[in-house]
Amino acid sequence: MTDAKARIDEIVNANDVVLFMKGTALFPQCGFSSRAVAILDHLNVGFETVDVLQDPEIRNGIKEYSDWPTIPQLYVKGEFVGGSDIMMEMFEAGELQQLLADKQVAKAG
Repeated sequence: MTDAKARIDEIVNANDVVLFMKGTALFPQCGFSSRAVAILDHLNVGFETVDVLQDPEIRNGIKEYSDWPTIPQLYVKGEFVGGSDIMMEMFEAGELQQLLADKQVAKAG
C-alpha cells in the first residue's frame, strides 16, 4: 500500500483537479464516472483523470487513501471532495462552482 499511497499522493498534489475514475474522460466505463466527467466538462475546468481499471493498486489504494469506498473520487488542490453523487449535489447547489473559484482553479484551455 505504501507504493500506491506515494503514487496517489504524487498525482493528487501534482494536479489542481484530478478525478480517479473507471475508464477515461473520453470513454468512461460506468455511469457514475460519466456523470462526474460531464459535470467537470460543463464547468469548463481543466482536470486530469486516472483510470483505476488499468491499475489495481491504485484502484484499491484510492479507497484507503480517502477512506471513501466508491469510485469516482474527485480531488481539488489536494483536497478530497467526494464521488459523483456529492459532486452532483454540490454542482446543483452552486457549491462546486464556488469551491473551484475559491481554490482559483483554471478554466480548461
